[in-house]
Amino acid sequence: MLRENLTDLLNFATVAREGSFTRAATRLGVTQSALSHAVNGLEGRLGLQLLNRSTRSVTPTAAGEHLLRVVGPQFEGLEADLAALTELRDKPAGTVRITASEHAAEMVLWPVLERLLPDYPDINVEVVSHDGLTNIVAERFDAGVRLGEEVEKDMVAVRIGPAMRMAVVGSPAYLDTRPAPERPEDLTAHRCINLRRLTRGGNFPWEFEKAGVGLDVRVEGQVALTSLHLARGAALAGVGLAYLPDDQVLADVEAGRLVRVLGDWCDPFPGYHLYYPSRRQASPAFAVLVEALRYRG
Repeated sequence: MLRENLTDLLNFATVAREGSFTRAATRLGVTQSALSHAVNGLEGRLGLQLLNRSTRSVTPTAAGEHLLRVVGPQFEGLEADLAALTELRDKPAGTVRITASEHAAEMVLWPVLERLLPDYPDINVEVVSHDGLTNIVAERFDAGVRLGEEVEKDMVAVRIGPAMRMAVVGSPAYLDTRPAPERPEDLTAHRCINLRRLTRGGNFPWEFEKAGVGLDVRVEGQVALTSLHLARGAALAGVGLAYLPDDQVLADVEAGRLVRVLGDWCDPFPGYHLYYPSRRQASPAFAVLVEALRYRG
């Protein structure tokens, strides 16, 4: 009985607001005859006439006006609550875990997250900085960030940054003490600032390429660090030559604080890509993040 009354009350309120059985039937998705029968049934159960019917219009009676004032706001509030629930369902929420190098996290991930997260307060992002090639499935990450050439073939790869270049730089004061290297082999005569790999051990090799010819050089020096920022600081202090991403030192080179050498041996290479298993079912939160990170340059 309650379900029938609720349905018929909604039918009545819709007819009263629309002022027409035809328009109300269209709005409710029912036939006009079914709608008329439902309202007649409600009037019969209440023992009251709720609507004045004419060939031109339908208007509430005094009893109908009273009933509309009572039930109208209730249905409006219910509709608003249902709309809010729908918005909550469709609003991306949840936690996304990403592993990335310190450089990728700082230069690519964070600028996007800084703009995105205020618009999505129900999305939580955990970024774990790591210099190793993490097994994201085993470590329960949703995605990882690697250079394009390092992404495994069975992964979905989404480009999230421009092509990159490395830069070999030293301070003017340091380069005043010895000739600038003209070829990678000349680095053996220089003090070099190594970057240490915590997870895989050893130092990062200095990789060069010119005219399609690649060359890896193991360099020596007094200092080995695990931070790009510290390596840049050491170069600025005149400790030796550093091998760093171009975007880390561009401002210093332009300002004359650092001098770039071996520039013709540092060709661009594919930049950062977000990668994740091809079988992964993307959650709304993850889909929003991927789309925001996608590089469109």
